[in-house]
Amino acid sequence: MPILQSNYKPRFYFRNGFVATVYSGLVRRVPDVHQDRERMTLSDGDFLDLDWSYSNSKSNKLIIVLHGLEGNAQRPYMTGTANFFNKNDIDAVCVNFRGCSGEQNLKYRSYHSGATEDLEDVIQYIIKTKHYSDIYIKGISLGGNMTLKYLGEGRQIPSQIKAAIAVSVPCYLQGSADELHTFKNVLYHDRFKKHLVDRLKLKQSQYSDKLSVEEVKSIKTLNDFDNVYTSKAHGFKDALDYYDQSSSLQFLHNIKVPTLIINALNDSFLSPECYPVKEANANPNLHLEMPNFGGHVGFVDSKNVYYNERRALEFIAK
Repeated sequence: MPILQSNYKPRFYFRNGFVATVYSGLVRRVPDVHQDRERMTLSDGDFLDLDWSYSNSKSNKLIIVLHGLEGNAQRPYMTGTANFFNKNDIDAVCVNFRGCSGEQNLKYRSYHSGATEDLEDVIQYIIKTKHYSDIYIKGISLGGNMTLKYLGEGRQIPSQIKAAIAVSVPCYLQGSADELHTFKNVLYHDRFKKHLVDRLKLKQSQYSDKLSVEEVKSIKTLNDFDNVYTSKAHGFKDALDYYDQSSSLQFLHNIKVPTLIINALNDSFLSPECYPVKEANANPNLHLEMPNFGGHVGFVDSKNVYYNERRALEFIAK
């Protein structure tokens, strides 16, 4: 599909990727979003918490929203999407990945960029228990990689899935990991690592037979975290094997559902491989938009509705 031209042009002070990213993550607020929590049981006996919000009219349309690394259903990029879609007569369910809803999950494993088995469980649960005829998926960052991988792995995609949107997607995980370990991203790196290690300490006390205190203390970088925990807990040999198997880039050619990727050119988390121009040109179902601005999930726009939120609605309305 031809690469889409972007008309996103924020106010001059949000054209700086760092400012847009930090403002969107730490300052933005989305008031008046009422969410009802529902707990579902996964295939392996663990659980996920789903946070639902609804349009004013009885809708047969639903958007499933997936968060990024160390996110949850209450992050502004999640509630912003839910709020905007609710106001446009579409229900929303914001998914909390394992261990991200404020309560430790039951299993030693947790969530990761390629855990499409959990997304499959969520979709099947919704289809079996709810009334929606049109379902859309919007994944942000890590959730975007999961979305693209789910769509391209070769499974039978339910007919109810009509379209997908992936925002600020590290679709080549090794490249994105390398970027996060550079000096320009040190503040992000250290913040992510602190949150991950703090939660891992709780996991270690729960599963001391699988993970030692010394192993947790050895984690100095995000790569260390993926070597010590992510890879071992989820069946990969090491961090590199995890990145290799879980990157959605290799699956993009096989996506058969209309899909929009929005990756800003000034996103400091993304390596050159995370802009899949060749793959988009070769797949008529894959639409790639690369705004000059937006940072990482920082597409600030007017009236507290973000550009990626407007574009997502426009895309599914085609």
